[in-house]
Amino acid sequence: MRLFRDTPASVLAVYAHPDDADVAAGGALARWARDGARVDLVIVCDGAKGSHDPHVNVDELRRRRASELARAGEILGLHSVQCLQVSDGDVTNSLEFRGELVGLIRRHRPQLVVGPDPTAVFFGGVYVNHRDHRELGWALLDAVAPAAAMPLYFPDRGDAHQVATMLLSGTHDPDVVVDITSTIDDKVAAVAAHASQVSDDAEWVRSVVHGRAEPVGRDVNVRFGEAFRCVDFAR
Repeated sequence: MRLFRDTPASVLAVYAHPDDADVAAGGALARWARDGARVDLVIVCDGAKGSHDPHVNVDELRRRRASELARAGEILGLHSVQCLQVSDGDVTNSLEFRGELVGLIRRHRPQLVVGPDPTAVFFGGVYVNHRDHRELGWALLDAVAPAAAMPLYFPDRGDAHQVATMLLSGTHDPDVVVDITSTIDDKVAAVAAHASQVSDDAEWVRSVVHGRAEPVGRDVNVRFGEAFRCVDFAR
């Protein structure tokens, strides 16, 4: 495990649901933005199925989650936030979806791409990684390597662009940690902004975020950290 010290000039984060980026990488995104990077976030799903209440107004929930997403983006200092409005559960690593991701990469031209690790499925016997996360993760990997970098793949989606580094969150095989000590409060606030998904007890949210970030940071001798699997295409 090593400390990820790079300060990218541009970052594209791609996650499935409106709260995913904040939970997985909110501290890192805020830190890079604070350090002067252009950080763009793309959320694939509209989040309108994110409730255990069978009587919830789906349109109202969709609007609420969009508002929460926008607020969290402001807290983290993101350059832009976009939602592709795919229905929850419908993400598929299809040719069409990969082409859309290639287009996003070529348009934003990021140095660093952040997204979910699709190889992580089971967590401690109590959680199974959502299908949307897995399908997006594979599609994003396929879009970055090699499609976005090679002009004969999706030639109608813009000029080819080689991503230098990819960081995968929610992984069973982390090898780098981003020090988020300076932005832990931003992460807490961004996670709390998704009030439809988390407790309205601010102290509980803080304790959970701190409780996850502290042991990660301890591995590299910082107070708070976020762990990722790193792929360095620039080598």
